[in-house]
Amino acid sequence: MLWHKDTDLPGFTPGDCIVLPGGFSYGDYLRCGAIARFSPIMQSVIRFANEGGKVLGVCNGFQVLCESHLLPGALLRNANQQFISKNVFLRGVGDNGKALKIPIAHGEGRYYADDKTLDELEANDQVIYRYSDESGIIGGAANPNGALRDIAGICNKTRNVFGMMPHPERACSDALGNIDGRAILKTLFIDAKQPSTSRKAGMVNLDGLEAHRPKARL
Repeated sequence: MLWHKDTDLPGFTPGDCIVLPGGFSYGDYLRCGAIARFSPIMQSVIRFANEGGKVLGVCNGFQVLCESHLLPGALLRNANQQFISKNVFLRGVGDNGKALKIPIAHGEGRYYADDKTLDELEANDQVIYRYSDESGIIGGAANPNGALRDIAGICNKTRNVFGMMPHPERACSDALGNIDGRAILKTLFIDAKQPSTSRKAGMVNLDGLEAHRPKARL
């Protein structure tokens, strides 16, 4: 665990991964993630990412990454102006050709960027997840928050920083009847064969997802 007022990351190497989890940083009293972006530890996280270290932001963590300009775009209020907490379906890296059922829980998850940025994301294959229905058809009523181009998750150009609104970590337990999140975490953290998640930093050398734990989270 990392304290938000810490100012350095002793012992971290580009082979490690920092996870910014979901929640309500600073109560989301301003724009989601806008205050957390100025926490002392974030300066170290930004340097870590710029040096090739892996960073994953989930939900509020995704918002913080966008506010920190480690990822392009912003997360706006849901199109229905309401908080949404339910299971949705995603298509993207690690889905093995079928939709993944992953929970969401957010009030400001509508991904937004200008057309130029959106076109660049598409051209560089930086859109890693899109909202779909259960059969895998992307868009339409399956988009829960009005995100542009049905975007649920993106990565940076160098593919070592990832952000997504859905919560894969909440879909990893047999006891909950859903382990689709394991496919996402395995892909983003471990599987070097995925072309959409290749990166300069070395891969974590582990036998399987169950043995894997990120070195630290924020």
